[in-house]
Amino acid sequence: MSLGLRELTLAECHAVLGETRIGHLACCKGGQPYVVPIYFSYQDGVAYCFSMPGRKVEGMRENDRVCLQVDTRVGKGWTSVIAEGKFEEFPDTDLWRSERLHAWEILQKHLDWWEIGSLRPKEVPVLAESPHIFFGILVRTLSGRAAFAID
Repeated sequence: MSLGLRELTLAECHAVLGETRIGHLACCKGGQPYVVPIYFSYQDGVAYCFSMPGRKVEGMRENDRVCLQVDTRVGKGWTSVIAEGKFEEFPDTDLWRSERLHAWEILQKHLDWWEIGSLRPKEVPVLAESPHIFFGILVRTLSGRAAFAID
C-alpha cells in the first residue's frame, strides 16, 4: 500500500480546525521558537484559547505572530492544517469583557477545556486578581494537506 498526498481546500481547513480541540502552538520569544500543545475551540476565523501565565504567554506578548498546527490520523492516512495568525489577549477589563466572555462561552462547550490550561508544574501563589488568560489566534492564512491510502 502506498500513500497519496493532496492539498486541502480552504473550506476543508476551516472544517478540520472546527472539529479539532488540541493542536500545537508555535510562538517565538527572544528569537527562540517555542512549541506547546494547546486546547482551543475554533469559530469564525479565531482559535479561542485559555492559559495560565508562563513562557508561552510571555512569548506571544513579546511577538504576536503565532502559528497553530493540528493533525488528525485515520488508519495510515493523516490530515494536517497550519494556521498562521496574530495573538490577541482578552484581558479582564471593561474594554475586552465581551470578547473574554465569548471565548469562555466557546471553550466551555467542550468538557475539560480548562483543566490542562490551569495546571502548573509548580504551585502558583494566590493573587488579588485572576491569573486566567483568555486569548484568540486571529487566523490570517490557512493551508493543509491530507495523505490517503492508495490500494
